[in-house]
Amino acid sequence: MSLISLEQTITIAMSVKDRHVSANWYGKMLGFEVLYHADEAGWSELQTNTAGVTIGLGEHAQPAPGNCVPVFGIADLDTARNKLEQAEVKFDGETDVVEGMVKTATFYDPDGNALMLAQDLTGNT
Repeated sequence: MSLISLEQTITIAMSVKDRHVSANWYGKMLGFEVLYHADEAGWSELQTNTAGVTIGLGEHAQPAPGNCVPVFGIADLDTARNKLEQAEVKFDGETDVVEGMVKTATFYDPDGNALMLAQDLTGNT
């Protein structure tokens, strides 16, 4: 039995220089469809050809090459974070909230690989 219960969604988050250019590339090369561009948050999301798996593009002036963070959907991020912290899982700072959009928290596995939890705040789940 696991400590927390994840939803059946995974977003693979990557940082890119230009979300719109990257979204076009993923569409043309791999057939992924743009779900939305959230320009105010510097974020775009694409539907892959696998149910429940999306690609998230975070815009950064100098993205690190080869970066990738799996983002696991969760219904109650605060409770899950509390349970993981009690189990001595290390988190990277405070929980980030984009009101009306998403709540996220980055944490690390024992080898220092970054993972993220994300709670949908749009009410569309």
